[in-house]
Amino acid sequence: MKRRTFLSVGGAGLVTVSSLSLGTLSLAGCTTTGPGDQTDKAARRREIDAGATDTLNRLYSTVKGSQDLGNKARGILVFPKLLSAGFVVGGEYGDGVLRSGGANRGYYRAISGSIGWQIGAQSKAFILMFLTQDAYDKFVRSSGWQVGADATVALATIGANGQLDTNTAQHPIVGFGMTNAGLMAGLSLEGTKITKLEL
Repeated sequence: MKRRTFLSVGGAGLVTVSSLSLGTLSLAGCTTTGPGDQTDKAARRREIDAGATDTLNRLYSTVKGSQDLGNKARGILVFPKLLSAGFVVGGEYGDGVLRSGGANRGYYRAISGSIGWQIGAQSKAFILMFLTQDAYDKFVRSSGWQVGADATVALATIGANGQLDTNTAQHPIVGFGMTNAGLMAGLSLEGTKITKLEL
């Protein structure tokens, strides 16, 4: 079956990717599952989990007020590492985990035409905090969720006092972009598509 996906690229237009096969990008593409497949999936889950924990710890230790916000969140979606995607110029993708109530609730893949990272950033991650039950439920129920089309994400900013801007916390979904240098300003997640992985 052919599938057509639209990815936002720098706000200048749309890039159409026809018949996009994520077989090389997704561990969920196999039709048979042998013992080796299950072992690979378990290893992948452990890798994502460890990366997500490290990413959250880095956020909480560098952004004052972020841990308090995380404690209030109904769910936190963490993508610890984004990689360049060969199928679209400037595109990036990464796998992450949704956590809620102290447990993992599922694994997801994010794909974007352009996330707008700083030049030279070596470690890239982003985090979405769902601060209302309604926003969290809509995300979990969706078969494919896109920033901007399905929900608006308020990007976290730091106030003059070095604390997380309190106005940010009033939004249903708050996004954080992290690089090797810390919290990233001016991040754009618009058009980022998030789908569930069968891990």
